[in-house]
Amino acid sequence: MDWIIEERPWDDPVGAALRAAQRAELDARYGCDDHEPGAPPSGDDVSHFVVATVTGRAVGCGALRRLDDTSAEVKRMYVVPEFRGSGVAGAVLAALEAAAKERGWTTLRLETGTLQPDAQRFYRRAGYHEIPLFGSYVGSELSVCFERRL
Repeated sequence: MDWIIEERPWDDPVGAALRAAQRAELDARYGCDDHEPGAPPSGDDVSHFVVATVTGRAVGCGALRRLDDTSAEVKRMYVVPEFRGSGVAGAVLAALEAAAKERGWTTLRLETGTLQPDAQRFYRRAGYHEIPLFGSYVGSELSVCFERRL
C-alpha cells in the first residue's frame, strides 16, 4: 500500500477531521469526554503535525509537542479503523521520530490510556517502554506513559 505523509498546519481541515474522529472514538471507549488530563494540544504548542493519505484519502495523523530542549511528546496519533494494521501508524510514528531528530530532540514521550491496550502494544513494538506518569498525567488513573530515546 502506498501512502503519503506530509506536514500540515494544525488547523488544516483534514487534520481537524481526523482529530475529531479520534476524539469521538475515545469518548465512546471511555464513556465520557473527560479522559485527557492536562491541556489538549493546540496550534500554539504543536511543533509538527503530519497527515497520512492513501490515494488522496486522509487515513492517519500525528503531532509533536515540545516538552523541553531535548524532548517532545507524541500527540494525536490516529489511524482510521479500516487502515489499522496496514503500516500507516508505524509510518506516521517514523515521520514524527525523524522530525524530532531534525530538531535535535533525543527523547520522545507519550501518554495513552488504560483502556487502549492496542495502542500500548503498538508503542511497545515500536521500541517505547513504559515510564512513570509525567507532567499533567501524574495522578491520572486513566493514563499510561511511554518513552523512547532516539
